[in-house]
Amino acid sequence: MRRLLARSLATARAPLARGVAAALALAVASSVLAASTSTAAAPATAGAEHHPGRDAWFTSWAASQQGLAPTPLRDQSLRMITHLSQGGDAVRIRVQNTFGRTPLTVDAATVAHSDGKDAATRGRPSAVTFDGRRRVVVPPGGEVWSDTTALRTAAQDDLAVSLSVSGTVVPGRHESAFRTNYLTPPGSGDHTADPAGTAYTATTGSTLLVSAVDVRNPRLRGSLVAYGSSVVDGTGSTNCGPDCSRPGADLRWTDVLARRIASELPPTRQFALANAGIGGTTSAATCPGIGEPVRGLDAAARLERDVLALHGVTGVLYYYGTNDLPAGCDAAQIEASYRAVFGRLRASGIKVYVTPITPRPGYTDQHNRDRHAVGRFVAQWNNCGGTCDGVLPFDRVLEDPVRPNSIHPPYDTGDGVHANIAGQQALADIVSLPMLAASARR
Repeated sequence: MRRLLARSLATARAPLARGVAAALALAVASSVLAASTSTAAAPATAGAEHHPGRDAWFTSWAASQQGLAPTPLRDQSLRMITHLSQGGDAVRIRVQNTFGRTPLTVDAATVAHSDGKDAATRGRPSAVTFDGRRRVVVPPGGEVWSDTTALRTAAQDDLAVSLSVSGTVVPGRHESAFRTNYLTPPGSGDHTADPAGTAYTATTGSTLLVSAVDVRNPRLRGSLVAYGSSVVDGTGSTNCGPDCSRPGADLRWTDVLARRIASELPPTRQFALANAGIGGTTSAATCPGIGEPVRGLDAAARLERDVLALHGVTGVLYYYGTNDLPAGCDAAQIEASYRAVFGRLRASGIKVYVTPITPRPGYTDQHNRDRHAVGRFVAQWNNCGGTCDGVLPFDRVLEDPVRPNSIHPPYDTGDGVHANIAGQQALADIVSLPMLAASARR
């Protein structure tokens, strides 16, 4: 039986218009010719039994932990709804206690199909074990990957992951799930095997404890990871206009891109896509104005945990820098952080596709000068001067053609920063799938 994977993260810190798309896609098509084949190296922390080239495991969904929830769990169950970008014949899950200050005891865990609409499952949940046992204790700063659970899934399936937590513990969370997740009342015990959702009387808009789901599928050619701040995380993706919201509809640009991959690429070039965005974070760690809630969550600090420790990763979609400027970083600091992160990724055999910093009407003149300089660096040779593997021209998609330092009004949520559902679609439409397919493992 595959041994339990557990590692302690000693450095973890406490909370600290298709027409337009088609035209712009031509501008990035040339990068496909320059893209070369690479073989992704297995993450050093994944262990030999996780080597994607041998056992065909790929991370199909992720939600990066960013701090502690405001309310503790006490002898109760939680049911988190995860949305798979690709499916397979088996799954395994990652449970994290990265920010926890006390041990996390999981007495039982299950997985089951879900329709994504409520806490009920489709069919009886399947038991999940950890090194052959139902119960696992995750130390403070640690994480565990489960054993293999035989469960056949397909691309775009919703999967309910349920955990029963004993004792009292403040759980780690990804703050914005952009959907509803579920909890039983404190003291209610183990309801992980319940197909009905009646015991799950409380809801949360965060994702607690569960941070990744892998699928076993030898036909996949890799996992792509979207890495960045709130525009990656999904802010704006539930916004369908004034007084209109569509939570749980999976309309982030990463969700739309995953559907494009599944429907437009041939069976021999299929990829999973995991989202590793955290709102408010920066690429550089050196910006003087970084707020305490996201301090220590810069791109380099969480790269191992949120990208390299995932499985089968062949490419990263890097969307960072938009928060660095108002936090006091200049172009040189941002470019330095890019080079450092890109170097680590490419040394691991992972291709890097980068978007220039997108417009904000609140940027000062100096911010825009720095934004232009970073954009020039990213665009150089269409590969960041040889430090990345391709460009995602999200800045050109979102900019207002009349006021290029602002977001195009049909794509604006109203805050001048984030793309609404129409904008999310436009971002996904501009991505060159042949370019991404060049990251495939041969």
